[in-house]
Amino acid sequence: MGVSIGLGAFLGIQMDAYFEKDLLFTIIFSLLAVFAALYQIIKEVTRLNK
Repeated sequence: MGVSIGLGAFLGIQMDAYFEKDLLFTIIFSLLAVFAALYQIIKEVTRLNK
């Protein structure tokens, strides 16, 4: 979970630097990474509960 969020933040920072935006892509990619990580956790927990 931490790796995917860190990767999303890193990718956002790199895209912000490339497109010269102020935290736009960092916020977007960080949130996407958080939602993806939560989805994976929920999916795994429901699979284990079956």
